Amino acid sequence: MSAADWAAATLGVSVAILVGGLLVVLLLLVATLRNLRRSIDDLRSESVAALDEMRELTHEAAGEVDRVGAVLDAADIVGQRLDGASKLAARTVSSPVVKALALGTGTRRAVRRMRRPGASDRSSRSDR
Repeated sequence: MSAADWAAATLGVSVAILVGGLLVVLLLLVATLRNLRRSIDDLRSESVAALDEMRELTHEAAGEVDRVGAVLDAADIVGQRLDGASKLAARTVSSPVVKALALGTGTRRAVRRMRRPGASDRSSRSDR
């Protein structure tokens, strides 16, 4: 055998080993791509389910926000009415006529008690 034959045989074996190695790498790459495709499909199905759930929760939260807004509006109206009522009560109680009537009622009770000292408990209950 000549040197050219040895070189050709060595080159043939080297090419065969190289092709075999490339074939193994190609098979591993195909397996990896299949796993990747399965993982992507799983991720897609899970993300769609999660997105649907998030949409539902968002709609529920929007409804709750509307309810809270209505409650706050009602509380504001009640607060305004209470404020107006307390102002009216303050004006009424601070009115000189009311003070005079209260003084007259108190004086009348005191006079009744002075006239009948033993009946003070019963008269105070009946005046109320």
